[in-house]
Amino acid sequence: MGELRMGTAEAKFADMIWSNEPISSGDLAKLANAEFEWKKTTSFTVLKRLCERGLFQNQNGIVTSLISRADYYAHHSELYVEETFHGSLPAFLTAFGTRRKLTDKEIDEIQRIIESMRG
Repeated sequence: MGELRMGTAEAKFADMIWSNEPISSGDLAKLANAEFEWKKTTSFTVLKRLCERGLFQNQNGIVTSLISRADYYAHHSELYVEETFHGSLPAFLTAFGTRRKLTDKEIDEIQRIIESMRG
């Protein structure tokens, strides 16, 4: 995957696309105007950037994703753990749990996830 990082505004715009795809670029610009008060040119500029990064495509005025929201956030999370914790998921969980105690429900859910990964 290429450079898939997004700023906050780009991520909100991408979420808008994922939630509404397939969507015409005109309708997308209208949604962005209503949500962010963006002009049509701003929407088209941001869309072009996201398409150049390989996240979306705009074919004949119809915008669709090339990577799902789940895949994007999985990739983004992997990069964060790699860059910040040298790829150590236990180090990440330790850091996360230092300032915020996990509930029993969260711990149970994490344990279920771990067990499903063993298989």
